[in-house]
Amino acid sequence: MVRIRDTLLRDTVELVTREPGKLSMYVCGPTVYDVPHVGHGRTAVVFDMMRRYLEWTGLDVTYVSNVTDVDDRIIARAAERGTTEPELAQEFEAAYFEQLARLGIPAADFTPHATQYIEGMQELIGALVASGHAYVVDGQGVYFDVDRFPGYGALPHRTLAELRESAGARVDVDERKRSPMDFALWKAAKAGEPAWDSPWGPGRPGWHIECSAMSLDLLGDGFDLHGGGDDLAFPHHENERAQAEAAGHPFARHWVHSGMVLVGGEKMSKSLGNFTTLRDALDAYGPAAFRLAALQSHYRRAVDLGPAELEAAGKAVDRLDALVRTAAAAGVEFDGATPDPASVARFRETMDDDFNSPGAVAVIFEAVRDANRALDAGDGERASVLLATVRELTGVLGLPFGNEVEGGDDEVDALVRARDDARAARDFARADELRDELTARGIKLEDTPGGTIWRR
Repeated sequence: MVRIRDTLLRDTVELVTREPGKLSMYVCGPTVYDVPHVGHGRTAVVFDMMRRYLEWTGLDVTYVSNVTDVDDRIIARAAERGTTEPELAQEFEAAYFEQLARLGIPAADFTPHATQYIEGMQELIGALVASGHAYVVDGQGVYFDVDRFPGYGALPHRTLAELRESAGARVDVDERKRSPMDFALWKAAKAGEPAWDSPWGPGRPGWHIECSAMSLDLLGDGFDLHGGGDDLAFPHHENERAQAEAAGHPFARHWVHSGMVLVGGEKMSKSLGNFTTLRDALDAYGPAAFRLAALQSHYRRAVDLGPAELEAAGKAVDRLDALVRTAAAAGVEFDGATPDPASVARFRETMDDDFNSPGAVAVIFEAVRDANRALDAGDGERASVLLATVRELTGVLGLPFGNEVEGGDDEVDALVRARDDARAARDFARADELRDELTARGIKLEDTPGGTIWRR
């Protein structure tokens, strides 16, 4: 029984699916106007972890994550760079998925694009206009009337009056709107901007309407789980919920949100000058270290993904790599071995508690510790079971294990053997020379009872 912290209910509840054995999941994807940053990477890792775990428990998961490829920011950036909106969006979408592939995150089952759903969005807007939940402002577009939707503000747990007061200057002030909190469903065309014909004149969709149209089309009414970063809970997700339900569609059964990313204790942002691209982080510390660092903090908490955290995670990944090499040097194999039932049970109990990945990582590294002890004691049978355990559980979290043994470099292998021979002949000066040469090549050596193992 998986229990989650449901944002809408503000309680930890059992994850009850619409259909037994199946789970439908929608996660807000990127607006592709710039390269992905570490916050995008953390969010992607978090929801990939949830997807992997739910599939491992036996659920048939349908995973949808969208791409916003028409947006004010895309239009502004394209104008700035002197290119077209589609060309800009394609460039940065490719950059986003390139980095996700490096993180070992598989493609969603469906990746809908906003520009593919213009007709579906217009149908949903039309239903809202017909029911009186939306209204047309000539020359401006179509707006959702928040006062006509009882319970608006349930997701951020604020009343409409409280939201009005706190929004202040952040809302789109237009005296033609019935309320400052009303939000655009359709924006009237402006010169030089992308536009599509509609019953309300040429224009383009507002941001919020796309996710309602996409999720309902691909997953159906009352789909199981909606996720995204906690910065999206309001207004984006609340507006999605309001417009879908106002049009008569039961929306997401459960809501989960991941915390923000910090760099040096501050919220990451371009304005603060601490904007860190995902590519730079992966180049510097490696995808495995980034994934592990993201999972060592609970998904709902803010996480610092600065150099100290990524370097520490890299050292933990080294422990995984070293265990595989040590086992190989000792001749211990674990293909076909059955994972330790007690460790698997602890892992599952931990993950069932609102996807507690830090606790799950702790279970894995307890097994790493015990496997090393078994290898040191010459207990190959116990080591094999624990190695199989680590492989099984790291696989659930998307961490690499079992394919990290270095090999295939005959020159490095020859230098390592030569150093071993020099040490055996007590020619320590030559052994040190060879170690220095290997170090200069970026090779790290580890002396084990079974011989020397190496890695880059």
